[in-house]
Amino acid sequence: MLQQAFNGLVGGAFYALLALGLAVIFGMLGVVNFAHGAFYMLGAFGSYVLLDSFGVNFWVSLFAVPLVLGLLGTLLERLFIRRLAPLDPLYNFLFTFGLALILQDLVKREYGVQSQPYPRPALLDGTVDLGLFTYPGYQVFVLAVSLVLCGAVWLVLTRTRVGMIVRAATERPELTRALGVDVGRWVTPVFGFGIALAGLAGVLAAPMRAVNPLMGADLIITVFAVVVIGGLGSIFGSVAAGFAIGLVSALGNLYVPALSQTLVFILMAAVLLWRPAGLFGREEALS
Repeated sequence: MLQQAFNGLVGGAFYALLALGLAVIFGMLGVVNFAHGAFYMLGAFGSYVLLDSFGVNFWVSLFAVPLVLGLLGTLLERLFIRRLAPLDPLYNFLFTFGLALILQDLVKREYGVQSQPYPRPALLDGTVDLGLFTYPGYQVFVLAVSLVLCGAVWLVLTRTRVGMIVRAATERPELTRALGVDVGRWVTPVFGFGIALAGLAGVLAAPMRAVNPLMGADLIITVFAVVVIGGLGSIFGSVAAGFAIGLVSALGNLYVPALSQTLVFILMAAVLLWRPAGLFGREEALS
């Protein structure tokens, strides 16, 4: 059971990184970024292409791929998202949905639908003794990176002036504008940061999961459920719900395998019936 619980925390690490990116994007822009899963897939494929075509190892990809995707995200926000922002939110949803399909088809056209292999870095290709059981070293590394990164983001958002402005603009954008803060200047870097987090999760997933064009589509629906459970726009809620859902899913696979695929959505429905704004969301968000 403990080993399965640890599996859940590792799976939750991906949910937390992706949900964190979605939360800051939705909170500040009000955009449901359906292309988030596609950028997660591009992160994995980016690391694969760098290794296969140029011999660039995992450690370089871990920094280079999220940076490139983050810059691509800022360009995307300036050229398209910003222009559609004054319109009905449905337009940006349809745009990001269409963008996800385009990105998936472009990758499918180049690499097909077969999964591509990506080796684990030699430094982490071993096991770690956790006392009661041993565990693959790479999975421990993934969990540690996610915890450190989420913790670092939280410290920046809560302990620095810039972070407090971004957090206020993410969780209470209208009130922040009313206090005279120019929320617009933070929109582009925050959108790029959210995309970079998706790319980083993709790079981390490449040695663990099948690198294929549909890997993002298979995950993004669950990530949306995580964000809803945590509370739309709530940064802490998204991270906490990400790890919690990973844990619940893993234990569900162990004890109620028949419901393993739907357990997250049953939990989401229960949470919404109890708290429509999510566990850590604010009721004002509903108005």
